[in-house]
Amino acid sequence: MQNFMVVLGLVLKAEPIGEYDRRIVLLTREKGKITVFARGARRQNNRFLATTTPFCFGEFKLFAGQNSYSLSEANITNYFEEVRSNFSLAFYGMYFLEMADYYARENADEKQLLKLLYQSLKALSHPSLKADFVRVIYEMKAIMINGEFPGIPDKRDDLSGADKAIRHLFETPAEKVYSFQVSDTVLAELTERTKNIRNRVIDKEFKSLEMLENINAGMEGIQ
Repeated sequence: MQNFMVVLGLVLKAEPIGEYDRRIVLLTREKGKITVFARGARRQNNRFLATTTPFCFGEFKLFAGQNSYSLSEANITNYFEEVRSNFSLAFYGMYFLEMADYYARENADEKQLLKLLYQSLKALSHPSLKADFVRVIYEMKAIMINGEFPGIPDKRDDLSGADKAIRHLFETPAEKVYSFQVSDTVLAELTERTKNIRNRVIDKEFKSLEMLENINAGMEGIQ
């Protein structure tokens, strides 16, 4: 009997293998981060051509071999086209994917990280949410989920705006983290504090973050 399984997940990255195949990394609800091979996915008109690219979210039917997974079917429910088709938002999204790939582990419980990533990609295209706000919330919550965010403020009435936001984020489930907003002043403080924490706890330089910051710096230069 063939060993098939269905997982709900999101494609974090994809790379070519051989002449026509593709290897993808999925962040899944059931298995954490897994690597999947999609045979013939790079052939023109192949049914997996569009469904095995970064940002694709949906159900993936996999054949579980001894040492690897192979893709059998894919039912994509969200391609995040509004993010992919927007030059600026695409770089935010790529950074979110790369950070999720850094934190996720194989055969680990990554449900909260998957929920956070999904909601953050949705939030990027929300007209009332600034991309930089979405970014700092994503960074903080991802670090919190991994248990590395230092100094969560105690719940008190005299907390600063930034501390209130951090405390609220700590107490809020991943799927509801964008249910509040902050002032520009608080956002600036959160951004600076999160940057310092990220540099302390993450021992990796994200290429997508470097590209994102270069693009943002360039945009500021022409304003």
